[in-house]
Amino acid sequence: MRFMCGIIGYVGLKSAGPILLDGLRKLEYRGYDSVGMATFEGSGITLKKDAGGIDDVANRERLGEMAGSAGIGHTRWATHGGVTKENAHPHASCNGEIVVVHNGIIENFAELRAELAERGHSFRSQTDTEVIPHMLEEEMRRGNGIEQAVRNVVKQLHGSFALLVLCSKEPDKIVAARRESPLIIGLSEHGTFAASDATPFLGQTKHVAYLNDDEMAVLTQAGATYFDFNGNPIRKEVAEI
Repeated sequence: MRFMCGIIGYVGLKSAGPILLDGLRKLEYRGYDSVGMATFEGSGITLKKDAGGIDDVANRERLGEMAGSAGIGHTRWATHGGVTKENAHPHASCNGEIVVVHNGIIENFAELRAELAERGHSFRSQTDTEVIPHMLEEEMRRGNGIEQAVRNVVKQLHGSFALLVLCSKEPDKIVAARRESPLIIGLSEHGTFAASDATPFLGQTKHVAYLNDDEMAVLTQAGATYFDFNGNPIRKEVAEI
């Protein structure tokens, strides 16, 4: 079950909405019960999601018309929490500046959620994933940028995860992180992708790099840079598939 969600991210020169929606359709084979996307446009993040099939949700929420050149998307297979709009991904921080999609299971989420609630955070879902954007918000309140915030948060998570993070304060990038859940980077002339597997972006590029456990990638329009969870740079071979 833990790998039966699908995630995709894109940052580049093209409109993210149609690219993300096309990618989510190509991830349908993994199984899902809800769909969602978030993109950055102008000064803020637009988040749309719901329970149901991709075409139904896309028509209802007009997912393909979402503007902006950076975004993340998700097809969910329920684990923690029922099949509801609130439990669908992406999940957002209290201030709406950070959105996250996640594949995997956060085993210590109940403890983390209780600590965050004591600090005044409000939760909209029953998912394990929702603790992550709130933890990132805490880190950024301490003065960290989104990359360092992700490094600090992933070290506190027990379990498996493939994460994509979009932040309105640093909207020209997507931060990806992986432990025991697959995540692959796609590199094209017009932008950079991340997804659960290569299927969503095969029509856009054949050039890929694979994240290993406890590795991060910072995606921009120009490409990707790679680090371990301590911030040490990593060189990646680009493969052609």
